[in-house]
Amino acid sequence: MAANARDRVLASSEIDAALAKLTNWSVDLDRNALRRHIELEDFAAAFGLMTRIAILAEKADHHPEWSNVYNRLDIWLTTHDVGGISGRDIALATAIDMCLASSGHGDRR
Repeated sequence: MAANARDRVLASSEIDAALAKLTNWSVDLDRNALRRHIELEDFAAAFGLMTRIAILAEKADHHPEWSNVYNRLDIWLTTHDVGGISGRDIALATAIDMCLASSGHGDRR
């Protein structure tokens, strides 16, 4: 990805290349966003992960759309300022994957 990929909509080939390196992310065409569905052990594990992601998102000044029901967490990443998926979404998805991998709470799917 070019250095300015954080500030522009990525081409589908760039998104595909990024998806190949991410864990269980896909493109949600209806939302024009990256999407990941995560199932954890219980509500506490899901809420804990959301808290860790919230801290990452705040530091990156890039905030996810998400939904939580008991042990399930759905995350959508899109860059509203540019109107689609940007390098900022790829970077946050990568950080979320690292957070999940280091959390000790595996995705149960």
